[in-house]
Formats: sequence, structure tokens, C-alpha cells
Amino acid sequence: MLFRIHRMKETAREAFRWAAHTSGLAIAKPRDYEAAGDVEAASAYDAWTQLRSGNSPLYTGDILEDESASLLIAKYVGFERAQWWTPEPKSAPPSSAPPSADVGASGMSGNSAAPVH
Repeated sequence: MLFRIHRMKETAREAFRWAAHTSGLAIAKPRDYEAAGDVEAASAYDAWTQLRSGNSPLYTGDILEDESASLLIAKYVGFERAQWWTPEPKSAPPSSAPPSADVGASGMSGNSAAPVH
């Protein structure tokens, strides 16, 4: 299996190192990573072992992306699932049309209660 390596930039790594450990799906911001080549390995742990014995080991915060685009982030406890952060789509600006009133057959507003003073 081919894994793409994403190295965490040093500025982001410092914050990652000191953040509280959370389990579950990790959210990673693409701007905090740099592409760093590929490694052919049977699993993420095999990739970690191969890279550790070379001159560019994986560090905490680095991400491996497999052929199906699934992400695994290296943490102190091993690898955990991750996904790239995507911003919420911006909602459409409110229309300039005035709000419609609930007008019945009598021509009066649907709210028949008298105002409270």
C-alpha cells in the first residue's frame, strides 16, 4: 500500500505537542502540513518502522494518507483517524424582500391577539 506523507510544520507542531490528548477523529488543517513524499508499506505501523530506520522518521502530528485518501495522524499513543478541516459553507446573504405577514381572508394579520401594554 502506498502512503503519502504529510509533515506537520514546526509552528503547528509546538501547539500540537502541548495540546491535551483527545481520542477519536482528529481534525487537521491542510495549511499546517507540507507534502513530504510517499512510502510503500503494508500498514501505517510498517511505514512508521521504515521511516524510523531511515533519516526522516515520522514525528507526533505527522499524517499518513493511504490510497483511499483516509488519514492517520501519528500521536504519542500510536495512529488515530483524522480528516482535513473544511470550512463551513457561507450562508447566502439575507434577501432584501420584507418579511411576509400572515394575512387571512379578512385582510387582517393572522395574530388576532390585542397588544399588551
